[in-house]
Amino acid sequence: MSVDKYLESIETVILSRQLSPVERLVLHQSWVGRTYTAMSQDSGYGNSYLKEIGSQLWEALSKAVGKKVTKKNLNLVLSEYLEKQTQTNVVVAIPKLAHPSPGAALAAKSPLYVNRPPVEELACAEISQPGCLLQIKAPRKMGKTSLLNQIVGCARDWNYHVVYLDFQETEEAVFLTLDKFLRWFCLNISRQLNLEPRLEDYWDEEMGSKVSCKIYINNYILKKIDRPIILAFNELNRIFDRREIVQEFLPMLRFWHEQAQRFKSWQKLRLVLVQSTEIYFQIKLNQSPFNVGLSLRLPQFNLEQVRELALRYGLTWLDNNQLKEIMAMVGGHPYLVNLAFYYLRREKILLEELLQVAPTPAGIYSNHLRGYLTMLRDEPQLKLALQQVVNAGENVKLEAITAYKLESMGLIELEGFSAKPSCELYRLYFRQQLGREREEKDRQILQRFSRKANKVDELTQLANRNYFQEYLETQWQQCQENSSFLSMLFCNIDYFDFYSKAFGEEAAATCIQQIGITIDDCVMRYPSALVGRYESTKFGVLLPGVDQISAVAIAENIRQSVKALAIAHDRSVYDGFPEDVLTVSIGGESQIPQQHFSSDLLIMAVNEVLVLAKKEGGNRVVFNS
Repeated sequence: MSVDKYLESIETVILSRQLSPVERLVLHQSWVGRTYTAMSQDSGYGNSYLKEIGSQLWEALSKAVGKKVTKKNLNLVLSEYLEKQTQTNVVVAIPKLAHPSPGAALAAKSPLYVNRPPVEELACAEISQPGCLLQIKAPRKMGKTSLLNQIVGCARDWNYHVVYLDFQETEEAVFLTLDKFLRWFCLNISRQLNLEPRLEDYWDEEMGSKVSCKIYINNYILKKIDRPIILAFNELNRIFDRREIVQEFLPMLRFWHEQAQRFKSWQKLRLVLVQSTEIYFQIKLNQSPFNVGLSLRLPQFNLEQVRELALRYGLTWLDNNQLKEIMAMVGGHPYLVNLAFYYLRREKILLEELLQVAPTPAGIYSNHLRGYLTMLRDEPQLKLALQQVVNAGENVKLEAITAYKLESMGLIELEGFSAKPSCELYRLYFRQQLGREREEKDRQILQRFSRKANKVDELTQLANRNYFQEYLETQWQQCQENSSFLSMLFCNIDYFDFYSKAFGEEAAATCIQQIGITIDDCVMRYPSALVGRYESTKFGVLLPGVDQISAVAIAENIRQSVKALAIAHDRSVYDGFPEDVLTVSIGGESQIPQQHFSSDLLIMAVNEVLVLAKKEGGNRVVFNS
């Protein structure tokens, strides 16, 4: 039996799961007697990292076969175990309480994998096409890696070569430079194909890394293999924040795909790109690999598929009404449904209790929900938009980019131009949690003003102009003593008189309140920050200890967040506005206060740039340089 066949048997018979790429590397190389040092030199992984992976793998194998497995004896122990299983024709079943933990990727042909037609059929058909490029997109925990494992299994059934690169396992050092990354990339391909790495024969500094990489793949790798090769990238989104690499690597993949239209050798290469959609990334359309080939977006389970999954968990007692109750809470989200079935199978919780506590911090979904809450705290404009959606009794129209980002995160569904929560779990949890954060902020404001009742603006419950100037004087002195930055913003609502005349005073007052809250939410993470209503439609923001770079980012976030509120003008009454919705113009200044200078100079400087922002058409941020 070949080494690859042994690895397949270890996955299906012993571990009942797919080996990760680095586990496959360690096991394959250990099977043929190579040392960790040799593996490290060839693969680019650290020596200690490979040893840690090996140690965990030997422990897992030892538990599975009931006998100690080490790097030295694995050939003997595992060969004997697999031979006995074959002779006795034993089918290794998953014990009642040993289902894979929900969220873990399912191996090819796993009994818990439920097809979502026509996704699997389309994917496997696509990889049979010469030079194809297949994309799999979905929010996190929607089953992307499990689908990729089914595709890889299909490719292996057809005797294709498979190279599997998972960017979740890649060390940070690999991303230091494009050259280092592409060398690591070529080394991985060579090792997974059991080819001797020959980078030095093809790499040429004068030609550059991309050209060297292309020549290595075309003139060495593709010439050495006699059948198609699936090059699968899992969690490709992990490189999106490495601008130097992603802006060169992604166009290179597209170029390789296009080469297959012209050159037969490139037709052996079949690309599969898997990415989470939470990260918003922009690349020129003519360079992106994401607008060519076949793109598959994973759907949620329907009722029939949820019923099938329940049967595979052995939950035969769940009737249609109970399944509908589960779906009423979590929709058909694969991970959320799997997690519910996992706990019900363990008989640790009743269905009624599970659903009752689901949207609370005590529920089984708490970790999943907290992860989203953390992401939202880093994106105030998204948090505000989601708060609108979960608090509304009907669908809400959102600004286009904001709607796209929230949909890509899996938090909302779009019906035309309107948004609603993607499931009741998200509506209930985020209504409670985001409302609680707002209440805590309001409590802090009230506490700050508890002895200063005449310092609060009656309409917005923010600081009024008197207290804003008083606080400015205090912070001016403190920042002067500490030689620290003091930043200040003025935010003025654009074309608000027309809005007020069109909709009336009551709507105008509500609008001012909403924009005031939005601005305040954008500085919530800065404990010394203060937002005040300085004039009728003009808000002041004080940011002690914040330098200009950070202040500009805060100002831009405020501008985007106000626009994302999507408070529309009435164009039937007035027309010709630069934007369809209300926006703000923002002027800003950052200084280290000096002796013998007054804070009035800061106010004058901020006012001057605010006027510039308004003159330039509004909906912009202008800072004194």
